[in-house]
Amino acid sequence: MSAPLDANANANVDQKVQQYENFIHEVLKRDLQKVLEQRDSVYEKISQYLQLKNTIQSLQDSGCQKLKTDIDLGCNFFVQAEVEDSSKIFVAVGFGFFLEMTHDEALKFIEKKTSQLTAFTDQQTKDSAKIKANIRMVLEGLRELQGLSDIPEDTRREIH
Repeated sequence: MSAPLDANANANVDQKVQQYENFIHEVLKRDLQKVLEQRDSVYEKISQYLQLKNTIQSLQDSGCQKLKTDIDLGCNFFVQAEVEDSSKIFVAVGFGFFLEMTHDEALKFIEKKTSQLTAFTDQQTKDSAKIKANIRMVLEGLRELQGLSDIPEDTRREIH
């Protein structure tokens, strides 16, 4: 009578292991990837704002009002353009809106925007750390459920 109970218990353990593995792969790892992609997207925005900041500072340092530049018309098709008065520029403020600003206004806006975006990336980094901790916790539970010993520290690897 003991053999059918052991087989039933093993089947139950195998079913639980399968559920936890599915949870890791279908929920936690997908959530982790989504958070990391969002964070990378925000880092790209920060990079663009900092590039704009450097361009504005170069314009201010040169003191020249005329500006020659290449404009992307779309699909990486560029034309050369000449700006007669570069004292005001249009800055993307979000949601597809642009606002005309002086150089000083733009620099102040960029400073505030990059600090906001940096705070958001910090939160995304914390969220990714929590998800990684949840993945590790579920993996530890799986090891315990399967009766496996703990993996030595030197053979562990970072979860991506």
